[in-house]
Amino acid sequence: MLSPTREGTPISTSEDFKLFLQSIAIDNAATISLRYGEITRALNQCFRDTDSKTSNSLQVGSYGRKTAIKGISDLDMLYIMPASAWEDYRKGGQSKLLTAASDAIKARYPKTVVKVDRLVVRVLYQKFHIEVQPVFAAEGGGYLYPDTYNGGAWKTTRPKEEIDAIGAADAEKNGNLRALCKMARAWKNKHGVAMGGLLIDTLAFNYLSGTDEYDDRSYSYYDWMLRDFLEYLSELPDQNRFNALGSGQHVKVKKSFKRKAKKAHAMAVKACEAEGTAKANETWRAIIGRGFPAAEGQLVKAAVLEDAGFSAENTEQFIEDRFGVDIRYPLRIECEVNQVGFRPRLLREMYRLGMFLPVAKSLRFHIVRNDVPTPHTLYWKVLNRGPRAIRRKMIRGQIVMDAGRGEKTETSTFFGDHIVECYAVINDVVVAKDRIHVRIDDEEAL
Repeated sequence: MLSPTREGTPISTSEDFKLFLQSIAIDNAATISLRYGEITRALNQCFRDTDSKTSNSLQVGSYGRKTAIKGISDLDMLYIMPASAWEDYRKGGQSKLLTAASDAIKARYPKTVVKVDRLVVRVLYQKFHIEVQPVFAAEGGGYLYPDTYNGGAWKTTRPKEEIDAIGAADAEKNGNLRALCKMARAWKNKHGVAMGGLLIDTLAFNYLSGTDEYDDRSYSYYDWMLRDFLEYLSELPDQNRFNALGSGQHVKVKKSFKRKAKKAHAMAVKACEAEGTAKANETWRAIIGRGFPAAEGQLVKAAVLEDAGFSAENTEQFIEDRFGVDIRYPLRIECEVNQVGFRPRLLREMYRLGMFLPVAKSLRFHIVRNDVPTPHTLYWKVLNRGPRAIRRKMIRGQIVMDAGRGEKTETSTFFGDHIVECYAVINDVVVAKDRIHVRIDDEEAL
């Protein structure tokens, strides 16, 4: 890890990261607050005969910890039940409590979709949902929540300790902890990294707690801070859970993030080396998304692409222009390479073996892991890049719905760099994504 000491930091670095964080700030806070208030009032009317929109509820999760970013679709709240109701639910009443909470919300808002899950009541709105967990205050601190699995049980959650811990640490770190959590979420959404919000916040907390190098830094050092955090992620030991900040409760690792963190770190090193140039902005945009400013005078999306006297219409589409993006689940696609007379091979296996992909091969892109709950909708994007794509006027890049088979068939037609992406969408939000780079290396295709 490089020591964060430098002179003459370009003003653009500070301004770019400041603008970036503004661009990913939550833009529907008023709507979210309105929905929280509606649910709280419905539950208060049922269980306490009051109309308060704020009493007895607690906003938790990323939104409550103030680490969420634009596009958040999975919100959480606790409704604190009156202690006098404990005897009504204490013995085997977990399902009964969730049903009572669900019925209260449905009665007040009959047109809203409300579903009981194993642990929560899910209230579905356009582009986001709120998971409501009715709880009782526990004597030893925290809250008892109902788990209906295997006959039912009462378990303990301590989200307020997590909220307090991140607030205190953020103040000690000059506001950098929450900023780092938000930038990490942008990287997660850009590259389809299936990391939960509490895991991101816990690892960012652990990283900054272990160093004082950024205690008195601000926006002008955010490039280095993010670079070093990505390196930290890539070097963590393999484990399937961590102890959450503040509460110490277990937070699961859905899927290893180390490979993608290592790749992003390598890109971040190059971005830092190119500081103050258009190349730096271009690289940061590739790491954390299009919310990062393009360099001054640099077109964000050229309508026409040109190379060596040739030109082609830029037909690439971006999923974030069509849907919200809040990656929550693992999704993995593979490419099966086929040719008559030869056994099929996986493209990633060919790359590992040092083999190249020639032209005239049949390519079957298909899903090999999909943890996204049903129902959901799949979309594909096939993008051609480079001089050959421009010369042939075949940029493509349109986003198309899956035909219902969870696969897409293409042909390796010409030399160059190609990208295939797959997206899983629920309620107008991309909740999982993956991509494969396809490099067609047959020089005879030039």
